[in-house]
Formats: sequence, structure tokens, C-alpha cells
Amino acid sequence: FWLQLPLAITFELYLEKYWPEKKMIKFFLMVNKQGQTRLSKYYEHVEINKRTLLETEVIKSCLSRSSEQCSFIEYKDFKLIYRQYAALFIVVGVNDTENEMAIYEFIHNFVEVLDDYFSRVSELDVSFFSAVNQVFHSTWQRTG
Repeated sequence: FWLQLPLAITFELYLEKYWPEKKMIKFFLMVNKQGQTRLSKYYEHVEINKRTLLETEVIKSCLSRSSEQCSFIEYKDFKLIYRQYAALFIVVGVNDTENEMAIYEFIHNFVEVLDDYFSRVSELDVSFFSAVNQVFHSTWQRTG
């Protein structure tokens, strides 16, 4: 069955076409300790004004937690998985059936790749959106 699919179709595109409700990642955010979004990627349509509200609520939820608390949060109809690296928080919103540990490790893998690419990634490096975007998508395609 898989051999019948054109090579250009990735697993992500296959899921999107045949099981649109099975999208795993809803959004990906990189924010600083002040709560400012440095990078956002959405994989479901969310209106701009609702994105701002969503990001504000999500960031508040993550920043208000102590380091002793779990990095997985049940939030509305999905889950938030986040990790903190120095002054940056990486937050991924996923559907409620997604494996939290897989996403948690994906975040760490992504940061390791960024560290190699930028020689210790910083908040300033994240402003180089095209490079970070390219690293994100190549990392996600290898693990997703």
C-alpha cells in the first residue's frame, strides 16, 4: 500500500489528507521569560486575534509553574508540553492522544540541533527565523 504513494507525499501529508482530525501538533511556540513570543508555528488555522489570546494564556500557564511541577499540562481540548532552556521556553500544543514523552524528547532534540547550528542557541539567534524554521522542519521530519 505505501509503495503506491508518490515519493513526494510524506507521512504528515498522508495523515493530513486521509485523517485530518489526527493532526498531532497544533502549534509550536518559543517564548522568553517575559512572555514575549519569539517564534510561533501553527498547524491548524487559528485567527490572528485568537492566536494572541491563545499565546497569552498558554504562556501564562507555563511561566507560572515551578521547576518541580510536571512539564505536561492539560489545557482545554489539548495538551501543552514545554521545556525551559535558559531564558527560552519551548511550548508545543498537541492533541490529547499524543505521546507526551515523545514530544518532550523532540523538544530536547530540536534544541540540541539548534545548539550545534548556532554554537549555543540564544534568544537572539531565534530572531533568525528562517534558520530556526529550517532546523525545526528538518528535525520534525526526521522524528515525526
